[in-house]
Amino acid sequence: MAKVLVLGASGYVGSHLVPRLVERGHAVRAAGRRRETIEARGWRGVEIVRADALHPDTLTAAFDGVELVYYLVHSMAAGADFPKRDRRAAEHARRAAERAGVQRIIYLGGLQPKEAASAHLASRRETGAVLRAGPVPVTEVRAGIVVGPGSAAFEVIRDLVYHLPVMVTPRWVRSLTQPIALDDLIEYLLRLPETAPPGSQQYDVGGPEVVRYQDLLTRFARVINRRVRIIPVPVLSPRLSSYWLDLVTAVPSSIARPLIDGLKHDLIIDPAADLGTMIPIELHTYEEAVRAALDAERRARLPARWTEGSFAMRDYRADVSFYSRGERVERICEAPPDAVWQVVSSIGGANGWYYADLLWNLRGLLDRLLGGTGRRRGRRHPTQLRVGDALDFWRVAGIQPGRRLTLLAEMRLPGIAVLEFEVAPEGASTRITTAAHFHPAGTLGLLYWYALWPVHKRIFNGITEAIAERALRATHSGPRKSPAAR
Repeated sequence: MAKVLVLGASGYVGSHLVPRLVERGHAVRAAGRRRETIEARGWRGVEIVRADALHPDTLTAAFDGVELVYYLVHSMAAGADFPKRDRRAAEHARRAAERAGVQRIIYLGGLQPKEAASAHLASRRETGAVLRAGPVPVTEVRAGIVVGPGSAAFEVIRDLVYHLPVMVTPRWVRSLTQPIALDDLIEYLLRLPETAPPGSQQYDVGGPEVVRYQDLLTRFARVINRRVRIIPVPVLSPRLSSYWLDLVTAVPSSIARPLIDGLKHDLIIDPAADLGTMIPIELHTYEEAVRAALDAERRARLPARWTEGSFAMRDYRADVSFYSRGERVERICEAPPDAVWQVVSSIGGANGWYYADLLWNLRGLLDRLLGGTGRRRGRRHPTQLRVGDALDFWRVAGIQPGRRLTLLAEMRLPGIAVLEFEVAPEGASTRITTAAHFHPAGTLGLLYWYALWPVHKRIFNGITEAIAERALRATHSGPRKSPAAR
């Protein structure tokens, strides 16, 4: 079996492709910008490396000794300059593949319209052209909407159907599309190395049905036994509708806007480029793919730490958004890691929350008034924690002693909240990271997050600073000020 590099392994398709490659017996190297994000997947038998296609010096080790590369990188979430970033990333990867003697690159692009494409679709096409400009053969697989949890289009559909029974939509809901089930796309990607002819090729992949975008909404609703009413309005352009989506879905606007811009096109496969003629597989209908996606979420295990979209971390609620809003604070403390961890693992209960305890008490009182548990549960032990412990109105969802504590909120909320503390050595000091993640349930959840964001930001900064100061007091004879955040 081939030595395979999955570049972009932390992304939506990559995170599903990697374990399937391992099952097929491949030696897999998973690469992404944040190593810890990949490690959180808990994959066994996978070599994990940090690699950023925008920084070519990180690619040499990732490509070394590799025969096959799956290129799953895109920069759409980075902002308006994503086409430029995608071009640079593809150029760097092409040169790294050439130096390493890679035998083939498999690139996942997007279906292309017959007319002029949107910026997102044009960038997908250009990336393929840049990769093919080198000597390494490139197999480009062009897919439309992928039906599975974490796919941006799928998550827009989910949020709309669960939270908007009546939808005023732009005319693009009548455009044609050919959605493909995640499992079918993965199967194509797995079989390609065995069947691709010499040289570079371009193939289209899609499901067995050509439908309108509005059908994706109504048929999703049918699967979950809900009803939606769709009212197309000519004055709503794709651009205006993308701003409107910011108010009703949790899909990041940097992803939703270019995605929606592309939905004004009919995106269906070219029969002459249909990969299904070379790799015949039994394709799933759209509704079958939706059921499979929702079932896969229900079977997911509770991870040891928070990962974007984890169904278990969302309390197994399909109406709660896959994507989260969040706040992340980092501080460098001169105390050793064990001293910092002692403070982190003692938080809550009679020990308090180290900062703004009055606000924590008020939040607990409000939770009691709303029928929740409030802070009355306290904690089992003043300094020790284990998975499953109650901690005021939180529950310990994961713990890596000395390193990481993950708490899942059990208070009354229009969504699901996760609070995570991480302690890591930083030279002779310690890096403390406090990360809050909120998965909203519809518009009310989004409004809740934005309304309280200034307060949350101050509280999480204060807690992190207080942890550092307490660890220093426990280490030295007197209180010292922790260094400023890096």
